[in-house]
Amino acid sequence: MYRYYFVFFFFLFSLSISAQKEGTIDSKNAKLHYKIFGEGMPLLIINGGPGFNSDGFIPLAKEFGKKYMAIIYDQRGTGQSVMEQLNNENITMDLMVEDMEVLRKHLKLEEWTILGHSFGGLMAAYYTSKHPDKVKGIVFSSSGGLDLGLTSYVGQRVNSLLTQEERDSLNYWTNKMSQGDNSYHARYRRGLALAPAYVYNREFIPAIAERLTQSNMQINGMVWSDLRRINYDTKEELREFKNPVLIIQGKNDILTVETAQIAHEVLPNSKLVTLDKCGHYGWLDRREAFFREIHAFLNQKNLKE
Repeated sequence: MYRYYFVFFFFLFSLSISAQKEGTIDSKNAKLHYKIFGEGMPLLIINGGPGFNSDGFIPLAKEFGKKYMAIIYDQRGTGQSVMEQLNNENITMDLMVEDMEVLRKHLKLEEWTILGHSFGGLMAAYYTSKHPDKVKGIVFSSSGGLDLGLTSYVGQRVNSLLTQEERDSLNYWTNKMSQGDNSYHARYRRGLALAPAYVYNREFIPAIAERLTQSNMQINGMVWSDLRRINYDTKEELREFKNPVLIIQGKNDILTVETAQIAHEVLPNSKLVTLDKCGHYGWLDRREAFFREIHAFLNQKNLKE
């Protein structure tokens, strides 16, 4: 059942926090909803998924909003970014890049820094490959990488991070769902079995399991289909990207350090930070170190000018 594992990138629990500003704009057959926290240097935060809304990333936006203009948005078809039709023509990586450009222009930003977590890292890389002059810098947080190399190992990696009991439970509830049981109970029990692969500190398992219940698997499948269709690979374009890049990842992540190392070798002005005793969510397992490294990166003079 490992093919079901890697599609579940990258989640966090939601907190109820009011944004400083929010709005909805039109973008190619979609209504794009965004929220802004704070003021100053613009930082776009792209959540993981695909198929998840941005609510789980409100805590990050709130933290970075203390010093910067932190922007989050619901990717097309998720959350409040509604669409009349969900199909393979309306859910593509290129249209998702267009969404980001529509948002940037709407906010009247000449350029911005991007933080992409997990699948959001793939989006950050793809957007930068298309619009390098609009990106002042990038933070790759537990990113899926610059190509599709992760698909060759991440299912087995997830499997190796679970106990036999958790693997059995995951297979049981995955089978129940594939047979039509889409109840909250089934989704949550599946989440409880899968979540231990994503965090080093097991106290966060219930929160991750809850987030996992919210996935739109139709969108998830469409995006992965499109990634394969375009043979997603940004390495060649990003070799020419000279602006600063921070790559930060846990050593116990479902994504291997080798994936991060490839990005580090490709990007000429990049720094790679790996965190001990840390899974897929640095701001959970290693909160102090995670934010310290990113704040130091964002505080660079050439990003703030």
